[in-house]
Amino acid sequence: MKKLTILGVTGSIGTQTLDVIRSDIKNFIIIGISANTNYEKIIPIIEEFKPKYVAMMDEEASLKLKKHCALKKYPTEILHGLDGLNYISTLPEVDLVVTSVVGMIGLVPTIKAINSGKDIALANKETLVAAGELVMEAAKKNNVNILPVDSEHGAIFQCLQGNKLENVNKIIITASGGPFRGKSRQELIGIRPEDAIKHPKWNMGKKISVDSSTLMNKGLEVIEAHWLFGVDYENIQVVVHPQSVIHSMVEYIDGSIIAQMSSTDMRLPIQYAINYPKRNIAVIDKLDFYNMSSLTFEKPDSDTFKCLKLALKAGKMGGNMPAIMNAANEVAVALFLDYKIKYLQIEDIIEKCMDKFDHNIKPNLEEILDVDLKVREYVKNNYDKE
Repeated sequence: MKKLTILGVTGSIGTQTLDVIRSDIKNFIIIGISANTNYEKIIPIIEEFKPKYVAMMDEEASLKLKKHCALKKYPTEILHGLDGLNYISTLPEVDLVVTSVVGMIGLVPTIKAINSGKDIALANKETLVAAGELVMEAAKKNNVNILPVDSEHGAIFQCLQGNKLENVNKIIITASGGPFRGKSRQELIGIRPEDAIKHPKWNMGKKISVDSSTLMNKGLEVIEAHWLFGVDYENIQVVVHPQSVIHSMVEYIDGSIIAQMSSTDMRLPIQYAINYPKRNIAVIDKLDFYNMSSLTFEKPDSDTFKCLKLALKAGKMGGNMPAIMNAANEVAVALFLDYKIKYLQIEDIIEKCMDKFDHNIKPNLEEILDVDLKVREYVKNNYDKE
């Protein structure tokens, strides 16, 4: 029986992780969970799964939840802030930490969990984007598995099983193309937040949906793949596949290509990660090839969607540049969702920050966190206008 901590339990990945656990409840115990501010969503989770610990990022939310638990005489201990996340990520009894929080907030708890010997089911892109070298070094040192939850990296992980990395020629990461595939730069000028969060295939949170629409999501995934699988950037290819049936592929040196195919349901990569190395009975709808008309592939339009090009540039520069790029993108997307900047300003802000902040080729964790904070402050001070 695996004992889990789930960071970001009320988000898209967190709630789908709970679905997977419900389907196989006898094999899992949830020890700790975290959320940001929505304590009301946490209450039924406490009642159903009875975790020992809950960490709320927001102090007021933690106080309200603590009051509710005292009234109901629940034994759950309520914590708050980053200290709370770190605590539930390093509990001695926990085997696996599912990091499904969005943004840089997941970096420190993930590293602390790794240093405590916990396997990681990783759904937090920013952890590897901002500090991939540090994270993978810590995982190797502590003999920890980093199990990818992203559909693309979960697919690559499955395609690599039973094969040697030295026999890999190329990793092929597929992209749906997002809701604006085929549009021109001119057509992107008036895009609104409500347009950008309408993903054609996947059920995702708002931030990730916007990243998908700008193709930033694919750029982040390329950087992740570089660190997860130790493959050079020149050997990672992005291919637009609108049907989202093939989730990624691995090409071997003999020309063979192994692809992972399934319905567009995040519960599969979640299930594979938290059960690894075994497979369980399907929790998703299975593919029906008789009703599948065609599978098509295109080259991504990185001239129209410049975020992909910027992310690849940051990844190849390495050091602290991916952290700079990521911080600028996070704040810019938040400002766009709040109607404070225009859609195409997201890429402008990222490019400006990549030019403005000094490139440190070998940053430590403190330096990564410091530049992350400085970039966020710069973007907010210059673009967060009422």
